[in-house]
Amino acid sequence: MSVDKSLSDLRLAIDELDSELLTLFNERANLAKDVATVKLREGEAVDFYRPDREASVLKKVKLNNPGPLKGEDVARVYRELMSACLAVEKPLTIAYLGPAGTFTQEAALKQFGHAVNTLEATTIADIFHEVDNGEAHYGVVPVENSTEGVISHTLDMFMESSLHICGEVALRIHHHLLSTVSSLSDVKIVYSHQQSLAQCRQWLASHLPGIQTIAVNSNAEAARLANEEDGAAAIAGEVASDIYRLNKVASHIEDEQNNTTRFLVIGKQEVPATGDDKTSMMMSTKNIAGALQSVLAPFAYAGISLNKIESRPSRQTAWDYVFFVDIDGHQDDANVAAVLKELQPNVNLLKVLGSYPKAVI
Repeated sequence: MSVDKSLSDLRLAIDELDSELLTLFNERANLAKDVATVKLREGEAVDFYRPDREASVLKKVKLNNPGPLKGEDVARVYRELMSACLAVEKPLTIAYLGPAGTFTQEAALKQFGHAVNTLEATTIADIFHEVDNGEAHYGVVPVENSTEGVISHTLDMFMESSLHICGEVALRIHHHLLSTVSSLSDVKIVYSHQQSLAQCRQWLASHLPGIQTIAVNSNAEAARLANEEDGAAAIAGEVASDIYRLNKVASHIEDEQNNTTRFLVIGKQEVPATGDDKTSMMMSTKNIAGALQSVLAPFAYAGISLNKIESRPSRQTAWDYVFFVDIDGHQDDANVAAVLKELQPNVNLLKVLGSYPKAVI
């Protein structure tokens, strides 16, 4: 058994394994270069990134992981490995909602790894624009939070955009108190986005009673201010801590420990089925009694689970609404395709926004 070996023997064994891993990593990168050559030769120059392929690899890694490493940790390592190998094929540019250090940037890096180029956008509309005009290959936009609800602006953008949903990212939101000081007693003022202040209200009341809190446009802006002002602190995420070189005075200060934000990956490609997918669509019904029930019932009859339904004003006429619906399954699945075909004559509008792999980690 390895525990019978000396410390020097164990370290030597680790060094030998590290050398083997380095060789294997670079062999994988060389294969990625070969994949790029074949794709270009066969006229597949666009879709170097394959969300379906990546999701399948990560799920297989987690399924086959023997431990003691956790499946989620192994998947994160593989995500970064695939990101680096993809950069050898074709470096990707990913648009996100800035400034640098936001949770949207964190979600982009979680989905694509750190070997991508990130492009800061000022608004959600700008993210759609950057992808649409080719400045970015993909964009990452927030769509809903488990405690604050849906992000309406993101849904509204799909009404006028031809972009597809290519993937989703579920990011557990962990707030940290960041500052150049190292002790709570030295904190004189706290900056953060209004939502983050609300999500940490109880912690602030308990640990920093009487300390002034100021709402700013983003957590990244709060981190910048904390970096510049003596005694100032920010409530922000892990990425902001690294970018603005701030100490974690306190970690995981959110009142709701299961606070999660869902992000969508938007792009121009349609994603093949993986066997564990979601489909998002928007529809408007005819203005008659029972219209919504009549378009939702076929999903139930076909055994298709509805994950979400949200309504938004159509902006066409007063009191006219568009419904955004998420279901389990891929639009190419036989049962989903049959229901979509059945719905066509019974709705004013039916637009599939995309079928994509469910979030892996």
